[in-house]
Amino acid sequence: MLGVMASGVLFPRLVHASGNNIVIALIGFEEKSHVPLSLLEPVIDDSGLAGAEQGTRDNNTTGRFTGQSFRLLPQRLKDRASLIEAFKDLHAQGVRLFVVDLPADDLLELADLAEAQESLLFNIGARDDGLRVDLCRPNLLHTIPSRAMLADALAQYLAWKRWNKWFLVVGRHPQDKAFSKALERAARRFGSKIVERKEWTFKPGARRTDSGHTNEQQEVNAFTQVGDYDILLVADEMDEFGEYLGYRSYRPRPVGGTQGLAPSAWSRVHEQWGATQFQRRFHKKNRRWMTERDYAAWLAVRSIGEAATRTSSSDPDKIHRHLLSEEFKLAAFKGVPVSYREWNGQLRQPLLLASSRMVVSVSPQKGFLHQFSTLDTLGYDRPETACNK
Repeated sequence: MLGVMASGVLFPRLVHASGNNIVIALIGFEEKSHVPLSLLEPVIDDSGLAGAEQGTRDNNTTGRFTGQSFRLLPQRLKDRASLIEAFKDLHAQGVRLFVVDLPADDLLELADLAEAQESLLFNIGARDDGLRVDLCRPNLLHTIPSRAMLADALAQYLAWKRWNKWFLVVGRHPQDKAFSKALERAARRFGSKIVERKEWTFKPGARRTDSGHTNEQQEVNAFTQVGDYDILLVADEMDEFGEYLGYRSYRPRPVGGTQGLAPSAWSRVHEQWGATQFQRRFHKKNRRWMTERDYAAWLAVRSIGEAATRTSSSDPDKIHRHLLSEEFKLAAFKGVPVSYREWNGQLRQPLLLASSRMVVSVSPQKGFLHQFSTLDTLGYDRPETACNK
């Protein structure tokens, strides 16, 4: 008897998971074709999947000593209808642990299914702050950082540098608008001021033509002729124009945000706290560097592995309770253990501030205090949300 068809592949029915045999499904839509901005960057069509596979291998390394085995079942779907069908079929086969790489609307629809109420879902792709503030679901945890966390990580460093006057350039997509709102919130929170805000309306240029650099040089120089500021911040999550702003602005100022000095959960240039060995293991297997989505997927799978080991169980309720408890700590190559916020399911973790070749700093910055955990200075804290798991 056959199970779900994903990307044209038929998967056999699974044996129901047990305490010793743990099945994790990875669900997402098929990757859209994307040409990287630079020829130096590889075309990646397995972001998230490769990280989940790394996490599964790491889980099974530990599992050899605990008598547990872990299996990853990837499902790449074409549309929302096949997504719901696939989830229900997996649930019927006994799968209760899901790593989910979906936009926020699809993620919420999945989390609200009757079958999902006895499952545990890990969000590795949606950064939307609403998922952590007023659209929380008790069966949903987040290993990808929210936009507010990223903006706060950058704003803390800029406050430390006393670069308090920001020029904000915002792209045309909804994701860009959402990140700009996170930056505006972070400015208010950490004492900075957006002295100029402009929307980038130019269409991406043909940079590989003979005149490409000339057009961009002229456009950016004219576009950035504004009053004085300390840093130019970019909200360009689709990576359409932000890279063009460096070295071309009218004033000689640094660039940060989605390009330039960029906050992230992971970077290919991260080398501290054992990250070099981890990076090399991943690169040897995949012939590319780990992306932030790979890292979020690895965190989700490793969270499951750690909790399953500690509880000697594959039961999603037991795993969930352990993950939200004070006993759960996961080593994540960040210098301190990471853990989950019990009120909204967000993984609290240090965030990197990196350029293209080096980690510049790590937030939270020294001097930003919190009554419980300095990691909770990044993103929405408990009193700021309507969530209460």
